[in-house]
Amino acid sequence: MFEPRISIITLGVADMARSIAFYRDGLDFPTDITGDTADWAIFQTVGTRFALYPKDLLAADIAADYPKTGIGFGGITLAHNVRNESEVAKVLAFAESAGGEILKPAQPAEWAGHNGYFADPDGYPWEVAFNPNNVFTDDGTIWGGSLGPISW
Repeated sequence: MFEPRISIITLGVADMARSIAFYRDGLDFPTDITGDTADWAIFQTVGTRFALYPKDLLAADIAADYPKTGIGFGGITLAHNVRNESEVAKVLAFAESAGGEILKPAQPAEWAGHNGYFADPDGYPWEVAFNPNNVFTDDGTIWGGSLGPISW
C-alpha cells in the first residue's frame, strides 16, 4: 500500500554555513547542528522535516545526467520515506505507472539506506528512500533520534 506523505523537503544550497545560520540562528528552526558547517543539515518542523544539502551534490545524487529538461535543476527535492527497502522500488514503479519518469532506479545509498528518484510530469524530483534508522508511528510520521521525529 502506498502511504501518501512528504517526509522531507530538501533545499540545495550554495553555502551550507550561511544557510545553517539563517535557518538555525535567524529563524530558530530546531536542529542538532551546533557548528557553522555540516555536510547535511536537517531541521525539526511540525510534520515534514526540512533539510539543507549542497546544491551540486543534490543534483548529482538524483542522476549523473540530471536534468533531462532544459530548465536546469531548481535546487529542491521532495522525499517520500518508506517503511522497508523493498518499498522503494514499488513506489518508484507506482509513480512511473502514474506518468512519472524514473530519474534514478532503486539502489543502495552511500548513507547506508536505499533510494531512487522519479520526476512528476512537471519535472519536480522526488526521492523515495528507506533509512534503516527511521521508526514510523502508526500514522506514518517518522520518529527517532535527538530531533524527535527524524534523524539521519
